[in-house]
Amino acid sequence: MKLLSPAISSLARMRLWRIEGWKNNPADAQREVLQDLVTSAQYTEFGRKYNFSGLFNVKTFKQTVPIHEYEDLQPYIQRIMQGEQNLLWNTPVYWFAKSSGTTSDKSKFIPVTDECLEDCHYKAAKDVLTLYYQFNPDSDLLTGKGLVIGGSHNINPLNAEAQYGDLSAVLLQNSPFWGHWLRVPDLSIALMDEWESKIEKLAYSTIKENVTSISGVPTWTLVLFRRILELTGKSTMAEVWPHLELYMHGGVSFTPYKEQFQKLIGKPIHYLEMYNASEGFFAAQDIPGEDGMLLFTDHGIFMEFMPVEEYGKPHPETIGLQEVELGKNYAMVVSTNGGLWRYLLGDTVQFTSLNPFKIKVSGRVKHFINAFGEEVIVDNSDRAIAVASEKTGAIVNDYTAAPVYFSESGNGGHEWLIEFEKEPADLNHFAVELDSALKSVNSDYEAKRHKDIALRIPLVRSLSKGVFTTWLKSKGKLGGQHKVPRLSNDRKYIEEILSL
Repeated sequence: MKLLSPAISSLARMRLWRIEGWKNNPADAQREVLQDLVTSAQYTEFGRKYNFSGLFNVKTFKQTVPIHEYEDLQPYIQRIMQGEQNLLWNTPVYWFAKSSGTTSDKSKFIPVTDECLEDCHYKAAKDVLTLYYQFNPDSDLLTGKGLVIGGSHNINPLNAEAQYGDLSAVLLQNSPFWGHWLRVPDLSIALMDEWESKIEKLAYSTIKENVTSISGVPTWTLVLFRRILELTGKSTMAEVWPHLELYMHGGVSFTPYKEQFQKLIGKPIHYLEMYNASEGFFAAQDIPGEDGMLLFTDHGIFMEFMPVEEYGKPHPETIGLQEVELGKNYAMVVSTNGGLWRYLLGDTVQFTSLNPFKIKVSGRVKHFINAFGEEVIVDNSDRAIAVASEKTGAIVNDYTAAPVYFSESGNGGHEWLIEFEKEPADLNHFAVELDSALKSVNSDYEAKRHKDIALRIPLVRSLSKGVFTTWLKSKGKLGGQHKVPRLSNDRKYIEEILSL
């Protein structure tokens, strides 16, 4: 199969000139995307309501169309799920990506059109492959199999034609026939929705395969690794899959997990972060290991960036790529070829490069702690957890944190529930290092911690292994893209977990 590597590498690089086009001219690419979107949807119910046929530039588009959250578009989406068409998009919608984020107990159903599949998700996936081969031209990636640890798939009972599942399931179900030759496991296993049984079948069905790449959420990938090592008696995954060279991840920060991956895999491989959500494929690392993901500006998505301080205002302002600044937090607002219009995604991003435009996901609009003016975001907490783990020799599986408010007995603080793979010898020392790391990455937190006047040192509680899994299972959110909320101003999640 190694004879195929040069041919595959050359074929992948043929797409490079297209990538260079939008990479070097991102503003032009974005204007063309918006024009195509508005033109396509001008005769839909939504397009007629907002006079899409009379919108000729970005300024009038923003002035005419308000920013929407899911609840604003939900009436349209429910009608589409019941069989109506030509509401948000001009071609039929038969697929929905079920996305139940940690900010709400209710599921969201994101329309997935043919254009969204072909011109966004699959196009971006091909570009990721091209960029990887440019970085690593001697790769044997496609001479083996890609292990996809995906979601689940169900039939939507509201409409015989409409189906839904996790995004990964929708992508698998619609992928071209040749894609199944390059992927494991079998579709019947990949789409299972009972995760404990699924891990067993994943392990048994892939042990003897020539796996060269893996994509999936870190937590479930680690569970699979440990089960395979139990079954085989091997010490590392490199002994099971000697040609493994790439792990593609997204959805949650990889920082707290990287040490565990390196240890369990047992050899150096490439790690590639992708920003692929139910609403679209937004970015991916073009250079493995380098900070920031290349923003995909020619993939059917028009992007605006809302400074986080605008969130919650009656008429929040957004800016375009020409106005963004490095290191500043922005909430993403997207219009897509799936029929989402000026949709507040919920994620916050920071730009790590302006030429080309590269971003990192810094948190969620509703996932932060700002109970005392400290403005701690997920990027801060992930980095602090990584530093504290390194300083104390701990390994963290997962965590969540929320404020402890002022009381008669003392001032406020943050309570952290942490599930350790390897617990530190001294939990108080871990708390001190966590506190110190937070001070170093967040000046607002440091100011509030000064002499314990506003904030006391974090209260860290160690949870038994499996508690977070039990909690997710109790919420009907076990597996797939579901994840524990990292940070919250509300103590709801912490109280629920502590009550288990």
